[in-house]
Amino acid sequence: MSPLFGCWLYCCLLLFVSPGVQGNPDYPRATPEQVHLSYPGEPGSMTVTWTTWAPARSEVQFGMQLSGPLPFRAHGAATTFVDGGVLRRKLYMHRVTLRKLRPGAQYVYRCGSSQGWSRRFRFTALKTGVHWSPRLAVFGDMGADNAKALPRLRRDTQQGMFDAVLHVGDFAYNMDQDNARVGDRFMRLIEPVAASLPYMTCPGNHEQRYNFSNYKARFSMPGDNEGLWYSWDLGPAHIISFSTEVYFFLHYGRHLVERQFRWLENDLQKANKNRAARPWIITMGHRPMYCSNADLDDCTRHESRVRKGLKGKLFGLEDLFHKYGVDLEFWAHEHSYERLWPIYNYQVFNGSLEKPYTNPRGPVHIITGSAGCEELLTPFVVKPRPWSAMRVKEYGYTRMHILNGTHIHLQQVSDDQDGKIVDDFWIVRPLLGRMTYH
Repeated sequence: MSPLFGCWLYCCLLLFVSPGVQGNPDYPRATPEQVHLSYPGEPGSMTVTWTTWAPARSEVQFGMQLSGPLPFRAHGAATTFVDGGVLRRKLYMHRVTLRKLRPGAQYVYRCGSSQGWSRRFRFTALKTGVHWSPRLAVFGDMGADNAKALPRLRRDTQQGMFDAVLHVGDFAYNMDQDNARVGDRFMRLIEPVAASLPYMTCPGNHEQRYNFSNYKARFSMPGDNEGLWYSWDLGPAHIISFSTEVYFFLHYGRHLVERQFRWLENDLQKANKNRAARPWIITMGHRPMYCSNADLDDCTRHESRVRKGLKGKLFGLEDLFHKYGVDLEFWAHEHSYERLWPIYNYQVFNGSLEKPYTNPRGPVHIITGSAGCEELLTPFVVKPRPWSAMRVKEYGYTRMHILNGTHIHLQQVSDDQDGKIVDDFWIVRPLLGRMTYH
């Protein structure tokens, strides 16, 4: 074999086994991946977000026919995200908002540019107004490894069971790990769900690295607070997402605690003025006020920081949420499921002995953090607390059906028991006299 031929052969082999040729995302390319949807808060709209590894235009082509050409076009912009890890990996985050969508209509779309297109996805535009019955999947604490609930969530999504997803903090474990490659892997993993439904989020403690930079860059939530806190309307409900983490990672700015608190109070005041149209106020934040888990987390403390605030008295959320009559509070962080009796300041305020969740006199708390991650499940203390109504130490997720302005149906799905419903209850509140609990 001649030296020239040997050199040519070596170069060919080197090219063949090189990471770029084999599709390593570190090799610059403009083919979209990690496609996901979110609702920007504007009726008749949907935001598409995706990642590329090289600069490219941001375009979505969409239509209403399952096959054939996609006649509509929407354009957006890309931002450059540089991960804080030692490699300083550079990702291009593309955002395009589709507008003037027909409520309840199904759309087909693809995203990208002439440099590369995604495959086609489908979604159903959210209905507008208050007179419809949204169905949501709710969970937190899902990792790139051991995401036990995800296969069933994918099947539920493909069967059209949900209108939106609420992911109550803690993603991937962690999105910043391995120079943000774990975040890439997680976003690819959830794509079959998140590219089909608005995937609405709030930050958890596992997002805190580099001042929550991966969370802020990868998700596109309503408002102008980088997805840390925001609210949106869905059918007869007003849904508020906020950051419990501002109370714990104070080195990113103590002012954020007060800033969020003032925003929450203002938003709750507006929501109460709109109770006639949207009677339900629902919140989601990562770390619970209460829990009966056998660990040393904040929610096991009597004066938990989220509940009572900084120094036990500054900007606590329990009094605020009680004052403005929040109906339902979703939490995660504990890798288990727990339903509380209607509660305020450790006192149970059931509607009645026979029907505790009919006209409850305090907010209902649901902790749903058992979607599955590498940290496994969290045990409970042996003896349930008097305010704890139901505890499940199994992988799973929550289904919520906001039937109308007076009825919400909640179910806990156990993945350990092949989709069995292990908790099932209704919250019922009459439209009259529901402004606050006072």
